[in-house]
Amino acid sequence: QVQLVESGGGLVQPGGSLRLSCAASGFPFSIYAMTWYRQAPGKEREFVAFITSGGGSTNYPDSVKGRFTISRDNAKNTVALQMNSLKPEDTAVYYCNVEVRGFAYWGQGTQVTVSS
Repeated sequence: QVQLVESGGGLVQPGGSLRLSCAASGFPFSIYAMTWYRQAPGKEREFVAFITSGGGSTNYPDSVKGRFTISRDNAKNTVALQMNSLKPEDTAVYYCNVEVRGFAYWGQGTQVTVSS
């Protein structure tokens, strides 16, 4: 079955960096686009980053553009999110997502807290 396992979250000071990783299994990873979302307390889940199956195209909302970078390793079935210049408003649970045959799959999430 499809499994997504996020890791790499933690507590970081404003201006710091974190690298999240998502390990995927149970589907042909290299032919599916992957997406990162986040959800802050009391807020709706929001889109953070998107990457095409081959990694040749990415997309970000204005809130993270220039600070976050999504990448993937199709040999290792992983997708990463490099987050730089973190701000307190980036605090959230970050989720990895894939849509396979019209069904959305999510990982358990990893907590990112940006605070001094």
